[in-house]
Amino acid sequence: MKKYCLTLNLIDDEDLIAEYEAHHQAIWPEIVDSITGSGITNMEIYRLGTRLCMLIEASDDFTFSRKAAMDASNTKVQAWEDMMWKYQQPIKGALAGEKWVLMDKIFQL
Repeated sequence: MKKYCLTLNLIDDEDLIAEYEAHHQAIWPEIVDSITGSGITNMEIYRLGTRLCMLIEASDDFTFSRKAAMDASNTKVQAWEDMMWKYQQPIKGALAGEKWVLMDKIFQL
């Protein structure tokens, strides 16, 4: 099993943050299907202020490149991602158009 941690910032607006969280309490079924269909077995998102942290557990054959290719051909995923940009902003150091940025693991007990 693979594990990943990614980060992203939200726009600093309490109303937008509340909307963002509401969307994640009612995630579209097609998005869940896309996530699980890519080999992700567990996904959690945490928030502190405007900073998000996403924890992913995935099967050994999971790759971000395969997930990106699947997402690019899925109109529902594209609609979801477009909608999410209303709430999200890239973190410092993110590549152009990059949302979630993979974090480096620096410690494990």
